[in-house]
Amino acid sequence: MLLRARDVSKTYSIADQTLQVLRGVDLDLAASETLALTGESGSGKSTLLHLVGGLDVPDAGSIEIEGTDIAGRSDAERAHLRRTDIGVVFQQFNLIPSLTVADNIAFQARLAGSADKEWIAYLGQTLGLEDQLSKYPEQLSGGQQQRVAIGRTLAVRPKLVLADEPTGNLDEASAQTVMDLFLKLVGETRAGLLLVTHSKSLASRLDRNVHLSVGVVS
Repeated sequence: MLLRARDVSKTYSIADQTLQVLRGVDLDLAASETLALTGESGSGKSTLLHLVGGLDVPDAGSIEIEGTDIAGRSDAERAHLRRTDIGVVFQQFNLIPSLTVADNIAFQARLAGSADKEWIAYLGQTLGLEDQLSKYPEQLSGGQQQRVAIGRTLAVRPKLVLADEPTGNLDEASAQTVMDLFLKLVGETRAGLLLVTHSKSLASRLDRNVHLSVGVVS
């Protein structure tokens, strides 16, 4: 099992109030499996994704990646995992403005010491960015920027890819194109995919769907 979460809980304190976002969540994801996480706004989907990605730690429960509980690791160790084994794609593209498209795609792989020039070139070609490689993010459309973000994430060939509404900021046509490319490349890397989405049509394209409601998976 690539990902195994057990009895995961998370509470936040806001002003004088305590908000329990996750209430004993269990979740499994096999290697190469694609899983859609659906649920209404405020149900805890993004919180769960952040915990799985090691961007935060749960108050209780365990989150194991290939048998290792990442919640017990240090900030530096979790950051290393995000450079090497866990790729994250957000709605916001989070590109580095001062780097070209080519350098943005290669950035994470270079940090991880795993840059493969042939694979990175293939990503640029497959994502339709061959003519954009020398440009800077501000010169690209939103759809093109998200393709760059996807290329950067997949350049390290992560074992697990996390995506939080990755096409939420795009128009319908751009979203369809970007998602087609994203799913194709995730399949080629044989990564497991956990995708947060509000779209029933998109969720139906993945191997399995789970629903998060009031902090509990069903």
